[in-house]
Amino acid sequence: MSRNIRLAHSADQSAIEAIVDAAYARYVPRIGRKPGPMLDDYAALIRAQHVYVLEESDVVRGLLVLVPEGDAMLLDNVAISPEAQGAGLGRRLLEFAEQATLDAGYASIRLYTHETMAENIALYSQIGYIETHRGEEKGLRRVYMVKRLRP
Repeated sequence: MSRNIRLAHSADQSAIEAIVDAAYARYVPRIGRKPGPMLDDYAALIRAQHVYVLEESDVVRGLLVLVPEGDAMLLDNVAISPEAQGAGLGRRLLEFAEQATLDAGYASIRLYTHETMAENIALYSQIGYIETHRGEEKGLRRVYMVKRLRP
């Protein structure tokens, strides 16, 4: 089965939005509103070349949003289609994100997640992310984390 990660293009927008909605829907009751990724402007993110898609046999199964910032790469979103979860695709996208961060000349990658997404916080901690702080942004209670990729 061929797996390919590439920059998203406008034709991918509907698949990206469907994956985000399906992947994050389970968090709406927990948070009490839509999580940040469900509110993002994917057309603008695609135009800015911040979105990557993971295709499996020519079907978009996951996505990654990487935003270059001043001192680190922001891993703004990673989502896998619910029917494709558990097959290692998320891990593949996270590895790609780290390599893209290094390739762009950054020593660190950072992210944030909602404080009620305990499973995400645990996963990121297991793969080397360290919590830096917590705060509220856009009405969402977030946990901020960073991973140093090189000294």
